[in-house]
Amino acid sequence: MADPTYDLVVIGAGPGGYVAAIRAAQLGMTVGVVDSRERLGGTCLNIGCIPSKALLQSSHLYAETRHGLAAHGITAQGVTFDLAAMMARKDKVVDANTKGVAFLFKKHKIAHIRGTARIAAAGSVEVTDTAGAKQTVAATRILIATGSTPAGLPGIDFDEQRIVSSTGALTLASVPKRLVVIGAGYIGLELGSVWARLGAEVTVVEFQGRILPGVDTEVATLAQRLFVRQGLSFRLSTKVTSAKAGKTDVTLSLEPAAGGAAETVTADVVLVAVGRKPNTADLGLEALGVERDAKGFIVVNNAFATNVQGIYAIGDCVAGPMLAHKASEDGVACVETIAGRVGHVDYNTVPGVVYTWPEIAAVGRTEQSLKDEGIEYSVGKFPFTATPRARANGYTEGFVKILADKRTDRVLGVHIIGAEAGTLIHEAVLAMEFGGSAEDIARTCHAHPTLAEAMKEAALDAAGRVIHL
Repeated sequence: MADPTYDLVVIGAGPGGYVAAIRAAQLGMTVGVVDSRERLGGTCLNIGCIPSKALLQSSHLYAETRHGLAAHGITAQGVTFDLAAMMARKDKVVDANTKGVAFLFKKHKIAHIRGTARIAAAGSVEVTDTAGAKQTVAATRILIATGSTPAGLPGIDFDEQRIVSSTGALTLASVPKRLVVIGAGYIGLELGSVWARLGAEVTVVEFQGRILPGVDTEVATLAQRLFVRQGLSFRLSTKVTSAKAGKTDVTLSLEPAAGGAAETVTADVVLVAVGRKPNTADLGLEALGVERDAKGFIVVNNAFATNVQGIYAIGDCVAGPMLAHKASEDGVACVETIAGRVGHVDYNTVPGVVYTWPEIAAVGRTEQSLKDEGIEYSVGKFPFTATPRARANGYTEGFVKILADKRTDRVLGVHIIGAEAGTLIHEAVLAMEFGGSAEDIARTCHAHPTLAEAMKEAALDAAGRVIHL
């Protein structure tokens, strides 16, 4: 039987790969997608974004029932939770989403080639299935979309039982009494929040002197205060030099980041959440001469093409925000360019969201980056405490901040901490995508009463004419 041949073979079925495959099929290409998992969707749908959000929602509802309903005159007594049922619901959500992608593959006649891929040569992908059998798949073009994996720390080995990555933190069989999270980024804070809500004593250890590096400083400061109120504790400017798992606990050695005396702490479970690294090993890239940078990211041009003709790369494999939606946009832009159309991603308008409570969302520049570059800017800010719908809902923590160019009024960045921040940010994304100004947002009619009115008021404040403050 002849080896199958495709116009495009995509390696990786995550949000970058499967979206690229669907768009390529829409553009008339024959497409095969190689992925080792039985279920499509990559890390995001299987062991990342989707299961974590399912647990965040379940744990939030539990915490809200226990602590938030009394203010509404609702009494709930003897509230408990069933962790096994929560996990079962999470798995059901994952199953539904991955089956949805499988349906789309059938709809668009995309082949799912299950196995581990190695690029034998430009135009040739060797696939090894779970039984060790090999087949060669021919392709006019190859798109690498293999995503990323959790980064570790030297001398600290994952066993996914006591020392866990984000993957293991989503499948704990019981609530740990003491959980230490190494890393105060979005993954550590989201998963730390889940287990803190369910009763764990959570300590977050961060090497830097603040949480959420890269996030607006004012937002991060308020977020830390709110997280402490929720029961999380923080050890900032602290490094973990070792973590040794025993039968019943983990012993960690901590030191001040600037140097000093070490101390020992113990925990039932340790979550290492210090970021992610590109999954570009074992693809045969060295033999092909595909260029990678010092951190392992594949080097591509504006069309996502590598230095080897016919081989492309997108998503977490290449430089830029390591976000699922960024990978999807990369995939669409890449295959549209291959098809002779114009594909483009504006990385200045890729939003980021931390799905804690309250949510944190941002797009564009921070104040610090503008100061560092000497760019003059205006600040418009409006608190949810002055937003009628936020008062009615009982979720008044947080604010909207808009940064606009001092000379042109063009929106340079927007930062939100508060309920539904991840939804609200998209008005700002659209405004920035069209080169909009703070004045454009300010003069746009916003329905009353809604949380989105805080965006309008912040835009008004940037011009010094806020109404409701």
